Amino acid sequence: MPLIVHISDLHVSELGFDEDVFIKAVAEINAINPDMIILTGDLTNNGYYNEFVQATKYLGMFDAPLFAVPGNHDARNLGYETFEELIGECSWKLTKDDEFVVVGLDSSSPDISSGNIGRPQHLWMEHQLDQCVIDELFSIVALHHHVIPIPKTGRERNVLTDAGDVLKTLTDHEVDLVLAGHKHVPNIWKMNNTLFVNAGSLSSNKLRGNDKNSYNVYEITEDTIRIFLNKVDGERFLFGEYPRNSI
Repeated sequence: MPLIVHISDLHVSELGFDEDVFIKAVAEINAINPDMIILTGDLTNNGYYNEFVQATKYLGMFDAPLFAVPGNHDARNLGYETFEELIGECSWKLTKDDEFVVVGLDSSSPDISSGNIGRPQHLWMEHQLDQCVIDELFSIVALHHHVIPIPKTGRERNVLTDAGDVLKTLTDHEVDLVLAGHKHVPNIWKMNNTLFVNAGSLSSNKLRGNDKNSYNVYEITEDTIRIFLNKVDGERFLFGEYPRNSI
């Protein structure tokens, strides 16, 4: 099973983006040599075309294959069109070595901060997860907006408006990992047999309190899921360790 790095909320822009922190994070992540990097949105701060152009240059610094979904900031100023032109499809499915599946969802809407999956995409997700259950594959779902509220983030806003329906589908299918960003605060919830893991911001200076820029690392074995929180200043600790869902 793979070694996965989960990054989020770069916010590439003239203001709000810390290039020095990003370059340091790239060096750390390349040294880890993960099998893949999953980026859960807000590559840019305003969705401007030139921000996406710059973001593609920064993302090209990573050695590992990188797969991204858009965030609410990416959908501003026609950014939802630019994302597909310069980054790739907004919703996608990746199957790796007939062992695990990653489903990427677009929870963004043009010029709206709150998230929404929507019925057509929800039905598509259900079909993909049905197949994961049939094939007995480890399943990961990645999206920008959090499905469950995150502690220490103040008043709840900009939420996933259809979170209840999405949450039911994810837990009914016993999805192994649900990865999100948006709040710039790392967190883990476990509901039934599903782990909901949020990443902090990799390189934005919009941080709460004395939080540091960070990213998550997932070590997945036949028996366990180990989640490490890596702060860009070099600190690393075990964030959580959980048994794998039995087949």
